[in-house]
Amino acid sequence: MITIEKLYPLLQEHRITIDSRQVQAGDIFIALKGDNFDGNRYAADALQKGAFLAIVDQAEFLTSGCELVEDSLLFLQQLAHYHRQQLRIPILGITGTNGKTTTKELCHAVLSRKYKTFATQGNYNNHIGVPLTLFSMDKSTEFGIVEMGANHPGEIATLCQIADPDFGIITNIGQAHLEGFGCYDNIIATKKALYDHLQPKNGAVFVNAGDSLLMELSQRLTRYTYGVTGELLKGEIKQTIPYLVYSLKTRKGDLYVKTHLVGGYNFDNAMAASAVGMHFGIDPLEIQAAIENYHPSNLRSQLIKSEHNTIILDAYNANPSSMKVSIQNFCDMPGQHKIAILGEMLELGTENVKAHQEIVRLSLQGQFEQLFLVGNNFEHCFDKCNFITWFKDTESCLEYLKNHPIRDAFVFIKGSRGNRLERLVDYL
Repeated sequence: MITIEKLYPLLQEHRITIDSRQVQAGDIFIALKGDNFDGNRYAADALQKGAFLAIVDQAEFLTSGCELVEDSLLFLQQLAHYHRQQLRIPILGITGTNGKTTTKELCHAVLSRKYKTFATQGNYNNHIGVPLTLFSMDKSTEFGIVEMGANHPGEIATLCQIADPDFGIITNIGQAHLEGFGCYDNIIATKKALYDHLQPKNGAVFVNAGDSLLMELSQRLTRYTYGVTGELLKGEIKQTIPYLVYSLKTRKGDLYVKTHLVGGYNFDNAMAASAVGMHFGIDPLEIQAAIENYHPSNLRSQLIKSEHNTIILDAYNANPSSMKVSIQNFCDMPGQHKIAILGEMLELGTENVKAHQEIVRLSLQGQFEQLFLVGNNFEHCFDKCNFITWFKDTESCLEYLKNHPIRDAFVFIKGSRGNRLERLVDYL
């Protein structure tokens, strides 16, 4: 069996891949198993496509050009951890219920003003994505940012063991993936694992001073607080419509940061990135420029002007807490002919019906001209009335929009990733 120490030197010249369909000449293919696939079966195909080596964990697939390990996934994770240790760079770990991806993107924008920074790409934030993120860092990387997601207890602790972050941000802790976590206490314990990992290694955390739960959980750690009452960095919301504008109190005086982020709830995300930049010696004017030049393009809080309507697209994901703050933000925004299109929330377990009913009740306070509810979880969560329309899925809503075009409206779109609500934009 091949060992981590024996394989690692090969990474200087060979790329790690786990997808046999994307194998390039010289790659090292690691065969992983999933619920509906077994990568071992594709090891021979990977070698035929030019892979330098294939790692398998089932002896029956061991052929020339293959090496056998006990567990391919564990081997991938251990190899990534070993690589992380050789990098000898600071790594910032980011987790949380809402805002972690936006915070990651903003931190990357800010830190890149001074350091060669690599951050998690796309949704590579799980037990497979984090190792692949680490492999994308090389000897030229000066700073790493690793986003960490979880939908079951204990997952953040596992990701911390792999990435071994030196600094951490928990954006917030809310109710999401309750089906997998079971209860809110399990969510708290899982997210807190980032703090638990950093404490014995004297790592530091960046904490929103306005979040009482995070302040309580982090009280034994070296921490730098940010927010309206932050000690490291104070800021204040100045405007939220159409975009967030906030002030920063810096050694160069008060700076006004004019973002391209929709919603006051993005203040915490922007402040986290501002605080990280301040701590790591980024000039305040560079922090301002980095955040002002960031344009969301990942289905999160995007303001889109179509030929016929103004659209807020926030369709990457949704849970009860993110739904509530984003709907409230839309309610507070001035505009005529306001329409909300809400996709169902997923993985809520026993809280499913109650959570969807609460979202409908909140939406009714917005006095929208029309409210579209998409997905089976919304079917029995409202009283029938003229301005509420329910669709079993996004495809049904799409067909409706084709036949009932919306014009001169202000449209808000929000829902879980499984809805793929972004498809509606072409018909708005």
